[in-house]
Amino acid sequence: MLDRTGAMFDFLKYLPTLLEATVLTVEITVMGFSLAVVVAMIAGTARLARSWIVRWVARVYVEIFRGAPALLILFWIYYALPHFGVTLDALTAAVIGLGLNAGAYGSEVVRGALLAVPKGQHEAATALNFAPRQRLTRVILPQALIMMMPPFGNLAIEFLKSTALVSLITITELTSRAVQLNNINFRPMEVFVLVLAIYFVLALGITAVMRTIEARLNRSLGREGRPS
Repeated sequence: MLDRTGAMFDFLKYLPTLLEATVLTVEITVMGFSLAVVVAMIAGTARLARSWIVRWVARVYVEIFRGAPALLILFWIYYALPHFGVTLDALTAAVIGLGLNAGAYGSEVVRGALLAVPKGQHEAATALNFAPRQRLTRVILPQALIMMMPPFGNLAIEFLKSTALVSLITITELTSRAVQLNNINFRPMEVFVLVLAIYFVLALGITAVMRTIEARLNRSLGREGRPS
């Protein structure tokens, strides 16, 4: 019994240190993904703009940041931009780099959801003499947002996992702190099982938040049923 209690104590003694690093991981996830959503909405809508210049600019952004590895983007922002007179702290570089990368993927989610709104909804809004901006904000976008929620939820979880990359620009987040603990204590089983559990809980939290938002959007449009 004592051995089991001691083993449990050894298992949990790493938890406070890992939770401290988890706070930083959550901060990067919240700030970075918020930026990604804003960028995705702008770029995804711009891909459908009437102006070919606007569409071209949005497409260039998407192709560059979707085609480049997230790690390379982080290196460019943190290590290369100072050579051009732009110096950012590591946290800001992480939020911007990961946010722009995820925003490029998210823009395709936005574009696809906008295109998926039935044509009849566009025609009905036109018949009501809505201006183009009114059609988008009052008719098309609210319906498209519901379709965006499941893929945005997946993107948010992928964003959470991608925060492990920021250790390579000097940020000690959850995965990096776990590696440090293992290198000091040589207890990979205890350390990495705890890390796995923390990431699992965070992913469940993201799923719950996205389902709650989806349910509220459904209620706001008078739709019944629960999100899957």
